[in-house]
Amino acid sequence: MALSVLVHGLIVAAAVLGWFTWKHEPPPPDTLAVQGTMVDPRELKGIDKLPEAAPEPAVEAPPPEPEPEPEVQPPPEEQGPPAPDPAELQRKEEERLAAEKAEQQKQEQIERERQQQEQQRLDAQKEAEKQAAAKAAAEKVAAEKAAADKRALEKKKADDAAAAKKAAEEKARLASQEELRRSLEAEERGNAARNSPEANRWHASIVAKIERAWIKPPSAIPGVTCIVRVNQVPGSQGGEVTAVNVASCSANDAALRDSVEAAVLRASPLPAPPPGVPFERNLELTFAPQ
Repeated sequence: MALSVLVHGLIVAAAVLGWFTWKHEPPPPDTLAVQGTMVDPRELKGIDKLPEAAPEPAVEAPPPEPEPEPEVQPPPEEQGPPAPDPAELQRKEEERLAAEKAEQQKQEQIERERQQQEQQRLDAQKEAEKQAAAKAAAEKVAAEKAAADKRALEKKKADDAAAAKKAAEEKARLASQEELRRSLEAEERGNAARNSPEANRWHASIVAKIERAWIKPPSAIPGVTCIVRVNQVPGSQGGEVTAVNVASCSANDAALRDSVEAAVLRASPLPAPPPGVPFERNLELTFAPQ
């Protein structure tokens, strides 16, 4: 609006200044008439060749008659543009003021709309920031809850695992104790069975079968005694011999030892144990042939 008022003021000032300059333009300057005599150039040739003559006495020329001064006519008064009509000027001024007022109202309306748009933008930005803050807070709460739930779940899993491990260890300990108890009971029963009369008769039947399969070497002496260790596995007809070793003999006779080992192998399968007597994989027998 200020720019519009300044431009219109400059236009009015320029129009007024131009009108005053044209109205008071200075008149043209007066000119003076000069009187002279024209000389033929041919009359001037050869003047310097003439003999010098005595100067003639100067004759004063009569002063020229003054020419009458021309009458100075005043310049015709130029007619300027017609004076503006005050009513027309008033109308134009009112139109200018109305246009300026309309322009000002337009600018004010544009400014109000701009401020409204700016306020709407700020409100929308604040609302977006508020929603973003609320979302971030909700996500933080959710993340903290998820982390707490995860820690609680991991702790529960660890506690359950520890409890399960402890229970398994206790179960294994009890099972081991039960197994040891059964093993001791079985060992006691086995020892009792191995030392029973039935077991002694079974061992005697094995030794008797080995003696029947023994081929006495010529170097053997009467009354010899050997400790024989025999490994056997259960078979369909008795104990199948898998290994034999003569641990010691009362006589240092290699042929005797070889003959005893050969007799054990020929006696395989060994007699099976009677009912109620446990099978023994490892036997230690006393070989004392008569």
